Amino acid sequence: MRRLLSLVVATALAVGGVVATPAPASAATNQFRGMNWAVLGDNFSRGPLVISGLSQTDSNATVRAKANALYDDMAAMGVNTVRLPINTHTVGTTWWNNYRGAIDAATERGFKVILAYWEDGAASGGKVTNYAAWNTMWSRVTSTYGSNTNVYFEPMNEPHGYSSTDWRNVAANWLRYHYSAVPSRVLIGGTGFSQDLRDICNDSRFSGTLLSFHYYTFFYGPMTYDGFRSHIQTRLGNCASRAVMTEYGAPMSTGLNYANAASTDNFVRYVRAVTQVMRDNQMGGTYWPALGGKRTNGGGYDWYSMFALSGSGTNLNLTVRNSSGRDRIRYGWGL
Repeated sequence: MRRLLSLVVATALAVGGVVATPAPASAATNQFRGMNWAVLGDNFSRGPLVISGLSQTDSNATVRAKANALYDDMAAMGVNTVRLPINTHTVGTTWWNNYRGAIDAATERGFKVILAYWEDGAASGGKVTNYAAWNTMWSRVTSTYGSNTNVYFEPMNEPHGYSSTDWRNVAANWLRYHYSAVPSRVLIGGTGFSQDLRDICNDSRFSGTLLSFHYYTFFYGPMTYDGFRSHIQTRLGNCASRAVMTEYGAPMSTGLNYANAASTDNFVRYVRAVTQVMRDNQMGGTYWPALGGKRTNGGGYDWYSMFALSGSGTNLNLTVRNSSGRDRIRYGWGL
C-alpha cells in the first residue's frame, strides 16, 4: 500500500544465504491490466475491510451488484484485473461471505483477481507477528479459490520488516504450506516495500511464481525520466517477464498532463517512465488506486485515485479524473 512519506525510504536490505542462478524469463505479464480497489482511508486496518463504495451492511447480492456497476466502468478503460485486500479480520467472518461478492463478480465476468494480504494486527511493521492467524486466513482463501484459475494470491503486501533472507524463507514456507495455491498464480512481493525483485528473482524456490513490484516517487525523490527508467529496470533484475507492477500511482486530480514528454514535473516523468518500462517489458500492472486509498489533505478521496465515485445504492458510476493519466496507463498495458 502507498505510504505518504516525507523522507526518502531507506531500503538497505541485509542479503544472506545462498542464491541460486536466475531462472530464465518465462512469459510476459501484460495480461494483467488492472486497478487496486481499496478502503477509503487505507487497507491497513484492525477490522473488516470495507472497500470504497461498499457498506458493511451490504448483502452478497448487493456487493455483487455494486461491484458489477464499477467493473463495467473500469472495463471501459481496458481493465481486466482487480487487486483486492484481505486480512484476518475479514476472511472467515459474516462480512467475508458478503465481501466475496466483489471477488466472484469479477471472476464471473472473466476478470483476474489478485487477493493481497495487508497488515491488520496479525502483522506489524511489515512483518507477520501471528503466523497461526495468517495461515488460517490463507488456508480458507486458497481452499475456496485455489481451483479458480482467475484468482491469484499475494501472501503479503510490502514485507518491509524482514531482511531479504528472512522474507524469502517466509515466502518459501508459505508456498510449501498452502499447496492449494498453484505457484504460477502466486505473486511474491519484492524485498522492502516490494521495491526490489533481484533477490527474489535469483532464488530458485520462486522460479515458478509471479513477482509483485511496487514503485513510487516518494520512495526515492526526484529523478530525470531516464533516471527513473534505469532505476526501475535495475530493481526488476532479470525477472521483468514474471513481474507485475502491483502498485504505482501519481496525482490524477491536479490537472497534470501525462502526455507531455517535455514536462519537468517529477510525477509526469515518473508515470511516463514506469509505463514505458512496463510496455518495453510487456509487463502488466495494477494502478494504485481505482478508488479508495488515503484521504489526501483531509479530503474525501486519494488524489492518486483514477476515478471519482458517484451514484447511490447499487447504481454506482466511475468518472475518469485525468484523461492523459488514463491514456498513459493504457499505454503501459500495451493498449
